Amino acid sequence: MRVIRKYANRRLYDTEQSRYVTLEDLRSLVLDDVAFRVEDAKSGEDLTRTILLTIIIEQEQADGEAEVFSNDLLAQFIRVYDMAKPLPLARYLEQGTRLMMEQQKHMQDQWQQAMRHTPMELMRELAEENMRFWQQNLGGQAGRSRQDDDDDGNGKS
Repeated sequence: MRVIRKYANRRLYDTEQSRYVTLEDLRSLVLDDVAFRVEDAKSGEDLTRTILLTIIIEQEQADGEAEVFSNDLLAQFIRVYDMAKPLPLARYLEQGTRLMMEQQKHMQDQWQQAMRHTPMELMRELAEENMRFWQQNLGGQAGRSRQDDDDDGNGKS
């Protein structure tokens, strides 16, 4: 894993390439799927999450049209943190984002083969893929809820 050191003067140093890097360089590493860890040069504390959030903030501010996090969504995130028993939001967002990226790739692949498939066939395949994804990832929980709902308390199902 590539190690990036963050110094007190806010500079970031790539230990593998022996050079200072910018947040844009780190963004490129993310896009290229290169694993890295940002650590405080003095204490060794892991700062990766903070740096990734900073990259997102800069991206949000740089292009107002590509805004992902609306003010309402950010306010809802703050409310989730304040809940007595927070929702498993991270897992849900990771799964949803993974699904979205898989679908984007699938759409690109299908677009290349558009002459062999009708638009309705493509939509049917996406719907089936969505259903499989949610059944695999949330099927167990949904099954338990249905079982609880079916149990009327008299021992009969």
